Amino acid sequence: MPERKTWQLAAIAAVAGLALSAGAVAAAGPWDSGQRKAERAWAASQDGTGGAHHQPGAPDAPPPAPRAPGVLTALGRPVPPPAASGLADALDPLLRDPALGTRRTASVIDTATGAQVYGKGDADGMVPASTIKIATAVAALSALGPGHRIATTVTADRDGEKTVLVGGGDPTLDRDALGALADDTARVLRDRGAAETELAYDTTLYSGPDLHPIGPNENISPVSPLMIEEGRLDGSRSGPAPRSADPAADAARAFALMLRERGVRTKGDPAPGKGPAGAEPVARVFSAPLSALVERTLTHSDNDIAEALARQTALASDEPASFEGAGRAVESSLRKLRLPLDGARFSDGSGLDRDDRMSAALLSGLLARAADPARPALRPVLTGLPVAGFSGTLSSRYAEDAPGTGMVRAKTGTLSGVNTLAGTVVDADGRLLSFAFLASGSTGPEAAQSALDRLASTIANCGCEPSAGRPGRT
Repeated sequence: MPERKTWQLAAIAAVAGLALSAGAVAAAGPWDSGQRKAERAWAASQDGTGGAHHQPGAPDAPPPAPRAPGVLTALGRPVPPPAASGLADALDPLLRDPALGTRRTASVIDTATGAQVYGKGDADGMVPASTIKIATAVAALSALGPGHRIATTVTADRDGEKTVLVGGGDPTLDRDALGALADDTARVLRDRGAAETELAYDTTLYSGPDLHPIGPNENISPVSPLMIEEGRLDGSRSGPAPRSADPAADAARAFALMLRERGVRTKGDPAPGKGPAGAEPVARVFSAPLSALVERTLTHSDNDIAEALARQTALASDEPASFEGAGRAVESSLRKLRLPLDGARFSDGSGLDRDDRMSAALLSGLLARAADPARPALRPVLTGLPVAGFSGTLSSRYAEDAPGTGMVRAKTGTLSGVNTLAGTVVDADGRLLSFAFLASGSTGPEAAQSALDRLASTIANCGCEPSAGRPGRT
């Protein structure tokens, strides 16, 4: 097969991953996460249309991604599933790389048929690290739908003497949205003749401990239904950052200041509390759609949003919005998809907890479900995956002309001694394959990550027919 340029490979990956349901992708939301750079470049080189326009706060859904038929026809569709023996010839030696540590498992699924075409220890429960976010995202989308938005509300009594900022579980609430709440709240209070109010904040939507089991950490804030900008103290939007020790109180204090700037004084410091009987909503703002939150979670491996998605799933499932309740809700939601859940354990939604367990077969199966044309609501799980060499947590792991660049779309996972990768690739014959590789006992993340990247790239560049078959990409 002739060599393909990086932009061509990216286009194929874009089409296979996105054009399965252009309508569902178009609803994916306005986050400027960068995961569609390759698709935009390809679309622009063709006819100046297509691709996604992801600008923060964009009022309309982005236009649909490029269509698939032309690319798939050029690739010679239809083609049979890859031969298991061909995949084994290609992947077995790479899976034995000592850099992957003492234990490694793998699963590859042909998404068109749902058949597993390669597996090694694929049913074994492993520490998934951040690849568990795929499960969290699938569960949330299944339970709530891609259009669900998380509300943050302000209530007040009839005379405006007591006002309560009520957390609804949106960790992406920012100062602009908080200011909009303050605008509406101040206007209502002034109309009620209240120039001063007692301000409280309500975090009772969540239960159980708010600190993740790893303790205070720059990778995650205390898990609270009320926070602004994920409790980040440095203005960043992704990655490790200094965190608020009490994000709910900080959000309430910021809101009190905004009310004062709008002419409504507050009595003392805000305190935890619920509204009095008869209090009514006076202002409300909403998060981006769940589809957009899922994309941002997966592209940037956002732990705070992941935990919020897990708790939203719990609330939709009538479970307590706690670590334990969220874990039960995620498992219950996934069980409806008829996937192998034996040995699975969802101790958190982010993957920071080493008590989490998932099998390679479960991870690759979740991605195959997301690619199913009959399940368009799950498509944001594919569109949110980082693109190798282009976006998110894969932006720096593939050189510009390295095999797999622009072709591999995958969620990364890294803990000390644990390295995982799960995603999708289009192989040399144009088939969309989902894969999962999980390794533990590694001694260095860089070498283990490179070994995982080689595994994914090999699938992307392999026709993977038996040894007498044609070669893959070069």
